[in-house]
Amino acid sequence: MSAYFDEIMEGLNDSLEHAKRNKKLRTHTVTVRPAPKYAASDIKNIRIKLGFTQSNLASVLSVSTKTVEAWEAGTNTPTGPSCRLLGMMDADPELPRKCKILVGK
Repeated sequence: MSAYFDEIMEGLNDSLEHAKRNKKLRTHTVTVRPAPKYAASDIKNIRIKLGFTQSNLASVLSVSTKTVEAWEAGTNTPTGPSCRLLGMMDADPELPRKCKILVGK
């Protein structure tokens, strides 16, 4: 077999032995903060900070423009992935451009 296969099999076997408590492996604990919650005014402020229209923000988040309108009106609230992405873009307004989500200027 290939060297990659052998390396993968070694890792899998190590994991099995670790699960059976026959082998001690290095572990790392990672804590992920919960996604923030956003009020209607927060979403609008983030959108304006980004220089986006409602349609732009909808495209970046892969939701409909009606969804963004409802969030900003306070009719609905974003959940999970949308909240996480809003938080990331709020922290770094250049993120959509850095990730090449936006094309052009």
